[in-house]
Amino acid sequence: MKPKVSIIVPIYNVDKYLRRCLDSILNQSIKEIEVIAVNDGSTDRSYEILLDYQKSDPRFKVINKKNGGVSAARNTGLKQVTGEYIGFVDPDDWIDKHMYEELYKTAQVEEADVVMCSYIREFGSHSKKKQFHMPEQVKFTGEEVHKKVLRRLIGPLGEEVRNPELLDAWGTVWSKLYNANLILDNKIVFTDLQEIGTNEDSLFNIEVMYFTQNFVYINKYLYHYWRDNSTSLTSNYKPNLLSQWECLFNKLSTFIEKNELDNTYSQALSNRICLNTLGLGLNELFEQNQQASIKVKKIKRILQHQQIRSSFTNLDLSQFPFVWKVFYFFAKSRFVAGYYCLLVAINILRKTLR
Repeated sequence: MKPKVSIIVPIYNVDKYLRRCLDSILNQSIKEIEVIAVNDGSTDRSYEILLDYQKSDPRFKVINKKNGGVSAARNTGLKQVTGEYIGFVDPDDWIDKHMYEELYKTAQVEEADVVMCSYIREFGSHSKKKQFHMPEQVKFTGEEVHKKVLRRLIGPLGEEVRNPELLDAWGTVWSKLYNANLILDNKIVFTDLQEIGTNEDSLFNIEVMYFTQNFVYINKYLYHYWRDNSTSLTSNYKPNLLSQWECLFNKLSTFIEKNELDNTYSQALSNRICLNTLGLGLNELFEQNQQASIKVKKIKRILQHQQIRSSFTNLDLSQFPFVWKVFYFFAKSRFVAGYYCLLVAINILRKTLR
């Protein structure tokens, strides 16, 4: 019997959390599923754990491959899909028992290509719901999908810029259920993170939304996103992030041009580039082995980047609340000292309030 849902799990060195994740998937209230577990060259006990699950449940399929990153692992999983719909779960997260039943039923009733739910951030000591401030259910059809979802994934407009921390909240793949034919027929795949640094989920969803005719959001918290407090925030430093994000921005610009999207999409991308200076700046703070003076020099180089400077010429600061208005005014005017001081303050608040 053809599975209703194929669930792809990319796995790399997560033996500490893996059973929690896999148990939550195999205990789903919807039973007609297949689990495609892609071991991406793990050096811990992850592969052994996967083999145990494969022996005990015929719905469980293990693929073992050389390490190539999360995008390559997901793309390998996509080649094995046989279900009507596709879901993604990250191996240190877990899902509500009824998640895929809820998403599948909604997709069937609404004839949706994509269904999205909300999620809960799990910090070990506490949990926080991700608030999207939406009704219980929203459906976008036809051109609405482009204007309300695709454009938002490319970047924010108007009042949407007020919350830079929500820039990519809609872009996650693990909060969604996808029509398998839409992805497979259009040959949509994940971009290698070596190229773009981050945002492989958002880039994937942008491609998906271009072909989507019916998109449904349900305001239910069905996914648990693990953010362990013991994990070092400084371990995520990416030395090539500026050049990688330049590649990401160029891919988005090419997508807009190729598909002849109007100027609102270009302005949305311009706003994304401006807001992304927050992530670029924080990334420099993550490097522990550098003096503050060196970090300031690197931040100056970011603010003087031609693509970033050009984008700031069109940024409307009036939409921002006071603190963000000051922060992005410093970035726009390339006042490096003020920008750096606010970055340090934001990073402290980010760690204490999460």
